[in-house]
Amino acid sequence: MIQQLKAFLAEVQKNKHSKIIWVTFVAFSIAPVIGGVFMMLMKQNGYEGMSGVFKSKAIMMSFEANWNSYLRILSQAVGVGGVLIFGFVASWLFGREYSDGTAKDLISLPVSRTKIINAKFLYYIIWCFALVISNLLLGLLIGYLLHLPGWSTALFLENIKIYFITTILIILLNTPIAFFAIAGRGYLAPLGIVAILLVFAQIMGAMGYGNQFPWSVPGIYSGSGGEDLKLQLNIYSYLILVLTSVVGYICTILWWKYADQTQ
Repeated sequence: MIQQLKAFLAEVQKNKHSKIIWVTFVAFSIAPVIGGVFMMLMKQNGYEGMSGVFKSKAIMMSFEANWNSYLRILSQAVGVGGVLIFGFVASWLFGREYSDGTAKDLISLPVSRTKIINAKFLYYIIWCFALVISNLLLGLLIGYLLHLPGWSTALFLENIKIYFITTILIILLNTPIAFFAIAGRGYLAPLGIVAILLVFAQIMGAMGYGNQFPWSVPGIYSGSGGEDLKLQLNIYSYLILVLTSVVGYICTILWWKYADQTQ
């Protein structure tokens, strides 16, 4: 336990001055800001205040200028945008050792290789939760400033449950991205894979097979595809997602422990 704590503190020390952290917070905060603009336009002119894809989305999802719709937008932003942002976080955390040329130095430390990887996963989880909590707080502030109607504690708790379960589902999905980062010896290859998976998630969802594709499940659960599509999720959808996460974690550990790490 002492070794694990030291490995985690070392990870904190390495990353605390990184500008990448703040870049992810700024990028992720775009969602509640756009959602706020969305609500403001609807509050002023209803559906006629929008055009194009925004209008179509609002009509399809039955959005209104109230707290329920805005909180749903925040969850859906995590369900779709989280795949990209969380994937970037995992790619950078696990791939930077190779890009910076410090992988061999890290392996030579008198610390279990498994503990080093676990420290990275723990830091990744904390980073992702910090992102979604900051977005939630920003979203609540924006909603308050817009004087959105329809607030209730029961409504908030129901939406917040969807918000954080969606977050957990996406966090679980990025263990394979960590594997691709160390197997690809950098963060560019896993970033490409994240982009491809995001595209496939949308395609599979549109074709009606999203409940069988793990990267589609968080977005569907968040409600981004509508309630009818969400009803297609079943126990097997979540089992496939969890199995993908477990396999990704095991592969990451085994590769880090036994693969040739020469550069």
